[in-house]
Amino acid sequence: MQKQQTKPDSTSVERVTELVSVLNHYRHEYYNLTKPSVSDAVYDKLFDKLAALEQKTGIILSNSPTQTVGYAPVSALRKVRHNIPLLSLDKTKQTDDLVSMITVAPALLMLKLDGLTVKLCYENGKLIQASTRGDGEVGEEVTHNIPAFCNVPLKIPHKGKLTITGEGLIHTDDFEQMKDSEGKDIKNARNLAAGSIRLLDPSVCKDRRIYFYAFNVIEGMDTLDSNVDSRGWLLEDLEPLGFEICPFIRLEKNVSPAEMENKIQHLKTVATLEKLPIDGIVLRYDSISYSKTLGRTGHHYKDGIAFKFEDDVTETVFRSIEWTPGRSGEIAPVALFDPVEIDGCTVSRASLHNLSFIKDLELHPGCRILVSKRNMIIPHIEENLDRGRYAPSLIPKRCPCCGKPTRIYARSGGKGGQVATLHYDNPDCGNQTLRKFVHFVGKKAMDISGLSEATLDRFISAGFLTTYHDLYHLDRYRDQIIRMEGFGVKSYEKLQESINASRKTTFARYLVAMDIPMIGRTASRALDNYFGGNLDAFEKAATSGFNFTTLPDFGATLSGNIHQWFSVPDNLELWRTLQREFTFEDRKESITMENKNNVTYSPFYGCTIVATGKLEHFTRDGINSKIISLGATAGSSVTRKTSYVICGEKPGSKLTKARELGIPVLTEQEFLSMISA
Repeated sequence: MQKQQTKPDSTSVERVTELVSVLNHYRHEYYNLTKPSVSDAVYDKLFDKLAALEQKTGIILSNSPTQTVGYAPVSALRKVRHNIPLLSLDKTKQTDDLVSMITVAPALLMLKLDGLTVKLCYENGKLIQASTRGDGEVGEEVTHNIPAFCNVPLKIPHKGKLTITGEGLIHTDDFEQMKDSEGKDIKNARNLAAGSIRLLDPSVCKDRRIYFYAFNVIEGMDTLDSNVDSRGWLLEDLEPLGFEICPFIRLEKNVSPAEMENKIQHLKTVATLEKLPIDGIVLRYDSISYSKTLGRTGHHYKDGIAFKFEDDVTETVFRSIEWTPGRSGEIAPVALFDPVEIDGCTVSRASLHNLSFIKDLELHPGCRILVSKRNMIIPHIEENLDRGRYAPSLIPKRCPCCGKPTRIYARSGGKGGQVATLHYDNPDCGNQTLRKFVHFVGKKAMDISGLSEATLDRFISAGFLTTYHDLYHLDRYRDQIIRMEGFGVKSYEKLQESINASRKTTFARYLVAMDIPMIGRTASRALDNYFGGNLDAFEKAATSGFNFTTLPDFGATLSGNIHQWFSVPDNLELWRTLQREFTFEDRKESITMENKNNVTYSPFYGCTIVATGKLEHFTRDGINSKIISLGATAGSSVTRKTSYVICGEKPGSKLTKARELGIPVLTEQEFLSMISA
């Protein structure tokens, strides 16, 4: 395929950029430093050369001295809907994912610039609109700030329409100078760039030295290269129009892991030399037509992937700990800190795991902390920047709900250490009772709609609910309920319908509702299959020392939890008597295919399969049901017994564990292809 080109003289374009830079330096000396290094005659001569070159090339940069464009502020940022969505790319922290993608088609390996994505729209050579990416569908117009950028062409020698996207950023050396000169607590260059681009007053934005680097052509370059099917070529065609483009490398198919690492290192060196702020690398297929065949999800395009060097870490201030009593008697600590934006989301809370974690961090109110979103999902405190003053007063001596004394429980942790957690021993604690009821009526358990946490709290406080049995006899309190604020006859009747509907249930739902530690939908289904839906058989096994570790994906801890729960007389009484409130559905065979014998031909028959990450075609319960229907076991954790791992968006530690153990990892599409073959 031959590349058709109609380009301005590249030497003239470079000279335009050079003259703009030189003249702006002289202007700074004259107006700001009052120490001009050249005469007015020299300045005027260079100015005239620039004006002539701008006329010749048709390129006028936003910070050109020939422009007298004022900096007109706006009162608000107008919303802009993107005709072509500006979606992100899927993310990974594994170079293996980049290597896998390059086996399909040639691609571009590009710096992932760390700033704010901006879209520029031109018509007949003139910039008509600039907007931020926003949520991908709707952004904000920032056209008024483009004259304050350092390198955006306001006019270009290109007729027709042109729409491009790129990154608005502040170079690392400029950012360090601004930090030193302004004496302000500026957290990072990305936040400063993003905030500056969205300022209402461009006269303030112009002092922030914002640059634009193009990384994609959305539409309009067909008049220059009608036969081009290369993202890289289109980007290169932007340079003669006066644009700076994001550095990239072309990769042919089948790059080895070592080569990929070398290419990534090369790009990182380029970023360092050119003072470009980056937070990763982007791999995107070069062929535009091939990219279009891959489609998109509601979140990202499927023709590329973003390789993150590490989780974003942002500094903020720790304020306090929120303690929440749980159903098991453990009190969970959650850190509260000043809100920060990480990976496009505002974060102000993060789990503190346990007392050992809190003590190791030496937390105290007002200390500066570093917060990340691990695997780009879970908020996490990475470090305390003000160590040396741990505050034991953060640990409550009494339950924040019932006021009963708390106790510290220590257990063996990893690497021979101890892990301490905070507990309370009051089974009648209102918070514990409430959370147990919330779990019992939840969708995965008895699925009683109309009973929100707030409603349950009111019923418990009024004395209507003390045990699960009471839920099925609320008719005793009909008159009181319909007189409660927010209730009436219709609301009461609707609630009763929902409660009565829950009376028809299954072995799995009933078992989940019992709230045995670690028994969720997956484990309850496995037990349902093993015991044929027979509650009495399961009870006998649980009370007679049956070794549940013989079941796939059942470990010693889970087996012990079952035995421990059934050893408590009150639990056993609840298990037996509550069954009288229900009618249990006849157990459906786990194999639901039309010809059950055909299930043995499934490539997954007898396997243990674990799903991780967000899947496009299945909910978590949905994929587990599908796995079971194939004659396989739906696992909840990755072990050496795991046969396959199905990997969706933003996978967590299960993917890492699978790779460590050498377990085959399937994409959702590969899984679907195998079961349809």
